[in-house]
Amino acid sequence: MRNVETMKCRWSQLWSRLWHDRRGVSAVEFALIAPVMIVILFGTIEVSLLLTADRKVTQATSAVADLVAQDDVITADEILDIFTASSAIMQPYDTAGLQMRVTSVLMDVDGAIAVGWSEGQGMTPLAPGSSVSVPAGILQPNTSIIMAEVSYDYTSTLGTFLTAPIGLGDTFYLRPRRSQSVTGP
Repeated sequence: MRNVETMKCRWSQLWSRLWHDRRGVSAVEFALIAPVMIVILFGTIEVSLLLTADRKVTQATSAVADLVAQDDVITADEILDIFTASSAIMQPYDTAGLQMRVTSVLMDVDGAIAVGWSEGQGMTPLAPGSSVSVPAGILQPNTSIIMAEVSYDYTSTLGTFLTAPIGLGDTFYLRPRRSQSVTGP
């Protein structure tokens, strides 16, 4: 009986000592919190890379529209150079899925809106004379605008949370700067 009481007393002392010992609490707390923090870290990285890619799509769209709007007559070779320069903006992202189109949109005296010319890289150009919708108030009778469109399928480099490609795109409208309309190829 005495051995049982002695064992009971030892277990009680051991349990009391372990219960009051706080040396391993930090390690246990870290082991519980670390997986959550790692998930948050990778999620934040993936979202920030997605937002950076979206920002680059906007910059590429702006560059296409701006470079075309600065000219009064533009050739197919110049448009190809503009598309190449805009692709460089997307670096370090893979530009294989990058699609671009630039279109001159005209409004005649009667207010009818039609495509003057259109060129695309990876995106089908719009047919000259075809109808296109633009935001209200952007065109006045007997004027034109340059419409640039860029579309990009973003694929995450980490692939932890964003496993499927996400479509990004933007459209810019700018008025020609040197003439009433830009004459295209």
